[in-house]
Amino acid sequence: MPLEDHHPQHPAQDPKPYAGEHITVTYETARCLHAAECVGGLPEVFDSGRRPWVRPDGAAPERVAEVVRRCPSGALQYRLAEGPAEEPDRPTSVVRSPAGQLVLRGELGVTGPDGTVRRETRAVLCACGVSGNQPYCDHSGACGDG
Repeated sequence: MPLEDHHPQHPAQDPKPYAGEHITVTYETARCLHAAECVGGLPEVFDSGRRPWVRPDGAAPERVAEVVRRCPSGALQYRLAEGPAEEPDRPTSVVRSPAGQLVLRGELGVTGPDGTVRRETRAVLCACGVSGNQPYCDHSGACGDG
């Protein structure tokens, strides 16, 4: 069961799916921190100036999956048509960014303010307590200034 999204700039929403023939990419607007790993890594698939901005069939599914895994916030996820969902990194890692955010990769269970647990493979968590999308960082406070 997904967490309710309380991000002040984005209405509550489930991740939006972009289905291709061999891979489906989902995008959760409220979690995007604009690291630009997607648009810089595979512009033929991810182009914020185009609608739809994600075209999963624009490259081989393996390349799309590799670029999605670069998304530090977990705003982008994928599922291959013939295979499992994204596998978590092992071992799990937790790194504090220079701004204080907690950057997590691995097999995660992230508990939201309402107690709902989301299974994740990547997340950037707020460390300053100001985010409107707790526990995720939304760059609205001091830990998003870095």
